[in-house]
Parts: sequence; C-alpha cells; structure tokens
Amino acid sequence: MNKSVNRPQEKPRPRGRPRSQQARSAILQAARTLLDEAGPGAVTMEAVAARAAVSKPTVYRWWPDRHAVAMAALMEGETEERSASSRQAAIARLRQQLRTIAKRLATSTGRHVTSMIAAAEPETELSKAFRNHFVLARRAEGRILLEQAIKNHEVRRDLDIEIALDLLYGPLFFRLLMGHAPLEEGLMDRVLDAALAGMRARSRRG
Repeated sequence: MNKSVNRPQEKPRPRGRPRSQQARSAILQAARTLLDEAGPGAVTMEAVAARAAVSKPTVYRWWPDRHAVAMAALMEGETEERSASSRQAAIARLRQQLRTIAKRLATSTGRHVTSMIAAAEPETELSKAFRNHFVLARRAEGRILLEQAIKNHEVRRDLDIEIALDLLYGPLFFRLLMGHAPLEEGLMDRVLDAALAGMRARSRRG
C-alpha cells in the first residue's frame, strides 16, 4: 500500500524576471562612467550592458532607449538625497531639489550633455529625452512640492503654480542653455528666495 507523502505546496513562480535593484545600480553606474568618459554618444544599450555585466534586455526592462538611460545616469544619486530630506517641509525639499539639479548640471558631464543638446535640433531623440526625462520630470516634482506647500500654508493659496514653476526653473535652464552666466553655488537659493517674496501669503494692511 502506497502511503501519500505530505509535501509543502510550491508557490507559483511569477512570470518574467524581477527587476534587480543591484542590476539597476550597475547599469546607472556604467552609463555614468560612459558619460564621463566620452559624453552621451558613448551611452548605447550595448555599451551600457557590457560595462554593467548584464544582458541588453535587462537594460530595456528599466529604460526604453539609450537617451533615457543617459538622463537617468545624469541624475544618479538624487533619489537618495531626496529620501533623506523627505521629512522636511515642502519648501525646504524644493530648495534641496533645485540645489541638486544645479549641482548635477554644473559638473563636467552635465555641461557636456547640455552643450550637445544646445547644439542639437529640438526634435532629436537626445533633446526629447532631456526635455521629457529631465526637465519635465523635475518640473513635475516641483509641482507636487508646491501643491504640498499650499496645503501646508507655506505659500499662499491663490498661487499660480504654472507661473511659479516657470520662475523657479526658468533661470536654471536659461543659464544652462544660453551659457551667459555660470551655475554657481547659491544660485538656486537666490532664485527661490526671490520667488518666495511673491509666493508667500501677503500681509493684510489696515
């Protein structure tokens, strides 16, 4: 007589391979190294995969093309800085975000990337990646922070968020692309302080 053996039930395996954070970090580091060495043109999916010791499909699981990888690598490390300041007030977090962007773009890699973008046609893949994955992504983060600042009474309730975002990010990208003045340390503090003069609640006069 055969006796049945009770075996623990095996859980079904999820379809596809999980996205490895270790692989993602290796990909970003590889892309950052390629950016530093030879600029955005060196960041191809093949080169990144080879440098990171991962397969090309692994890179594609995270980013749709090489330009998106390059933009992600340009802002590598921002996530850690942002999470470290996540308990701060919204305006303090906005200040930190603006400082981080300026710091990244003031590096040799940042200057190299943006000089290529400034010389390129606006509809090239690199220009569109910079606009979508860098400029608009940072602006979207700023919008969330301003909405939180309104909710927390850090700025006035009738604030025109679109105009405020233009005031905050306009000087940064204007200096970056026109090159008429440097992205010196403290620039974004001065920009934010000037903008806050009009963004905070106005005192009532009798």
